Amino acid sequence: MAYAQVFYGPDQPLGARDVPLPSSLQAGQVLAEIALATICGSDLHTLSGHRPERTPCILGHEAVGRVVALGSGRPELRIGDRITWSIADSCGSCVACSDYELPEKCVNLFKYGHAPLDDGSGLNGCYASHILLRPGTHIVTLPDALSDATVAPANCALATVVNAAETLPKRCDSVLVQGAGLLGLYCCALLAERGIKRIYCMDLHAERRQRSADFGAVPVEHVQDVLAREREGVDAVFELAGASVLLKDGLAALRPGGFYALVGMVHPDTHIDLTGEQIIRKCVTMRGVHNYSPRHLDAAVSFLSRTASLNPYDELVSPPIALSELDRAVELAQSQQFSRVALVPS
Repeated sequence: MAYAQVFYGPDQPLGARDVPLPSSLQAGQVLAEIALATICGSDLHTLSGHRPERTPCILGHEAVGRVVALGSGRPELRIGDRITWSIADSCGSCVACSDYELPEKCVNLFKYGHAPLDDGSGLNGCYASHILLRPGTHIVTLPDALSDATVAPANCALATVVNAAETLPKRCDSVLVQGAGLLGLYCCALLAERGIKRIYCMDLHAERRQRSADFGAVPVEHVQDVLAREREGVDAVFELAGASVLLKDGLAALRPGGFYALVGMVHPDTHIDLTGEQIIRKCVTMRGVHNYSPRHLDAAVSFLSRTASLNPYDELVSPPIALSELDRAVELAQSQQFSRVALVPS
């Protein structure tokens, strides 16, 4: 039996539950034992009712685990391998996967931590002792040098930012990062490694804003602080705070022909109050980014391997809390004391 914490709805308590382990695995399936999971902001949105999900379900999609059983057709893996995996399982053959090169928008998409217990084995999320990974799931074997806490958020937050940062203007010397949560801090670190000369980071919370300095950014409080340094405006802006009210400041900070990546507003309360003129007159390019492709997860783990000794990633994650105390862990995550709160199976 696997142990899991089950979500029944935003107005109902989480409940411990035993879920049967599969007696055998189909081709391409991988059974992993969870070593450590982290609480993502989207999980908090679901728990609060801002993001509806079918219930009952096991939440959680950021994790590290070890392979305990393998179906056929996974020659790259061995029992005992330490792994992380893509947030979604994709078919690989639909128009989104092939023609559009957007497997994250697969017609048959399955997302871990977002599927009900009656879908397959039920072991669909990371707030459990085990998870059953499906055949279309991209799996990455992890180097021993990376701690569980460092690498667990890679399969959501970091891989998504890698995707967003894949598109930059041909001339890019200055960037404004809106938000100093985990997405924002990862973005600062990524851009710094790429040699972007001036990275500015804004956040309403002074402590979070100041933390961005540890990841290569100049903390700024107002958009005017950016424009005082960049008279023509910055080359790119990354929206990573999830607040649509920030878009006016972002557009004001952009130079003509600048690039704007919209990443954080993955919830319904994101109405945008803009005129087309604001975008057209500046010749702005805007790109929406949601999740990522397998190559972005590969790049995320490689990036951590190169920079783990340079950036204090582990400090962003709380000391581990037992999965049986998930309620307490959620309260700590909501306090924003840490960028991520870690869970370990009871």
